[in-house]
Amino acid sequence: MNKYLQLSEVCIDFPTPKGPFRALDKVNLNIAKGEFVSLIGHSGCGKSTVLNIVAGLHLATGGGVLLEDREVNAPGPERAVVFQNHSLLPWLSAYQNVELAVKQVFRRTKSKAEMRDWIIHNLELVHMTHAMDKRPDEISGGMKQRVGIARALAMEPKVLLMDEPFGALDALTRAHLQDSLMEIHADLGNTVIMITHDVDEAVLLSDRIVMMTNGPAATIGEILQIDLARPRKRVELAGDARYNHFRKEVLAFLYERQRKVEDIGAQKKAPEAATPTKVPLAKQA
Repeated sequence: MNKYLQLSEVCIDFPTPKGPFRALDKVNLNIAKGEFVSLIGHSGCGKSTVLNIVAGLHLATGGGVLLEDREVNAPGPERAVVFQNHSLLPWLSAYQNVELAVKQVFRRTKSKAEMRDWIIHNLELVHMTHAMDKRPDEISGGMKQRVGIARALAMEPKVLLMDEPFGALDALTRAHLQDSLMEIHADLGNTVIMITHDVDEAVLLSDRIVMMTNGPAATIGEILQIDLARPRKRVELAGDARYNHFRKEVLAFLYERQRKVEDIGAQKKAPEAATPTKVPLAKQA
């Protein structure tokens, strides 16, 4: 596999009153250019922490991240983040929110006219040109998230990082945005890492699904290759045997195999706690 983005032995400890808390332990993952990878796992398993380390928002305690063989140790425009909360500035229009990012990245390389064309182009990608002069309080939640995606894409990132981008939306809006994201990924060939709790979303969108074990010291439990042909149509896939097989595999990990991992861990600790103290024979007498 083309090692475009590499996570090698990534660990992170957070300080607590009782001492360091190890949130992630030895996370290893290679991602190819243009690949769509989803991270899935139970709440608290460190998915967002992995994403924040790739974004440069957290520094790993051990190991590290390489993007095109360059170390990631700070935020940068080549890694754009889309959060569950759209994070738009409420006093700016949709156009101005995207413009903010474009000026930050391209103010020295694009003219005003080129920047305007680029902003409109990215709003077109998410079907938001009709509302580009509206403020966030004048548009729906799904439309706000579209603007957030346009802002991230307008930075022309090498890696698009998405932290449950559709988690707060109703089912129908979520489905429309999933379809839009598949179209954008097909057109642009972005490298995407997305966090989700939705098994169907992960199978529909991903090339691979990375399944995380529960914390503390969470790590990668299994990786599932989703070799469904693209473009993917949700209605056709609903009755597809292979789609349902992949879906079942993710569910089995989350609700069966993950429990076995926890049981094995508990068994390894139990004998140590239960081992009786050996009394010298002389004292026994």
